[in-house]
Amino acid sequence: FRLIAEDVQGRNVLTNFHGMSMTTDKIRSLVKKWQTCIEAHTDVKTTDGYLLRFFAIAFTARCSESNKKTAYAKSTKVRAIRRRMNGVISREVRTKDLKDVVTKLLPDSMSSDIIKACFKVFPLSECYIRKVKVLKKPKFDARKLMEMHEGSSSNTAAAATASAD
Repeated sequence: FRLIAEDVQGRNVLTNFHGMSMTTDKIRSLVKKWQTCIEAHTDVKTTDGYLLRFFAIAFTARCSESNKKTAYAKSTKVRAIRRRMNGVISREVRTKDLKDVVTKLLPDSMSSDIIKACFKVFPLSECYIRKVKVLKKPKFDARKLMEMHEGSSSNTAAAATASAD
């Protein structure tokens, strides 16, 4: 995750989500022979005004009853899977604010939803949200940023006092 410093208040720095990306060694470890790599990207606006660009990557799996060594998908199936990937991402993000989107990115639950949605078209072995970019942000509002940090600052303050005791 990439964070950007929005405001400084005394010794506290208030940060905001600025993007997310997988490491290149993780992406390269996923790419294998005998399967199709499917990449999709879509721009989605959250309820609080952030415009995010999501990049997703998925890999096909062999059918359980298949004897073939390969698991290649035809171009029509790839387009259908890409369409479903974009649909799932936009459906999940469009109804949430940025804080909920970030909490949804942490356990990678969007990827499992994509695998379930695309199983009817072609089975997928793995799917990941590879990268998230913040394209546009709403005008800076310190009050909204403080509301976003309320729960986390009280948790860290409680942890600091507990460790001091």
